[in-house]
Amino acid sequence: MDQDIIFNKLNVSRETSSRLKHYKELVLSENKKINLISSKTADNFIERHIIDCAQIIDFIDINSKTCTDLGSGAGLPGIALAILLSERNVDIKMNLYEKSYKKSKFLKLASSELKLKTEIFHLDVFKEKKLSSGSILARAFKPLPLILDLVDKNFQNYSNLIIFMGKNGKEVLKSTFKDWDFEYKERESITNNDSFILNIKNIKKK
Repeated sequence: MDQDIIFNKLNVSRETSSRLKHYKELVLSENKKINLISSKTADNFIERHIIDCAQIIDFIDINSKTCTDLGSGAGLPGIALAILLSERNVDIKMNLYEKSYKKSKFLKLASSELKLKTEIFHLDVFKEKKLSSGSILARAFKPLPLILDLVDKNFQNYSNLIIFMGKNGKEVLKSTFKDWDFEYKERESITNNDSFILNIKNIKKK
């Protein structure tokens, strides 16, 4: 599908379309040096990654001062959503946690060039304590039980957890309730028939 037609789906300004295209160029250029995204998705970057990330934007707590992306990698969803939130004039800082030095360096470069309100943490988030956030985002990060444990132990407060689930997600979700209690809303992915999104609140270990 033509890139401009895909951008029209997002209903964003010309300036934001330009920033998203610039971000795409940065990712694809860096991807030749380090593994940021699968080469299989490079030709379909906007739909496969940007639109995939954009579909969770209305789950984000925009009344909070911060939003946290776990294991940000190429900045998906953190950088993409920082661009889209800026389009909506939402004043929120995106915290990006990435333990890889090279990926963290890329995130800093992208954030600087795109003039985004972000903070890059070159840290292993599992080793950090007493964290605070509004929404917490997880896309292609860790299995659901590990993420729930991380949020429960390492975040002293948060608004909600938004996680992208894959094709085995239904079975994983069902088995997770053996050890965890939480409220959640489920939404089917608009980019992949085998995937869905979870918006989770009030996580408690049984």
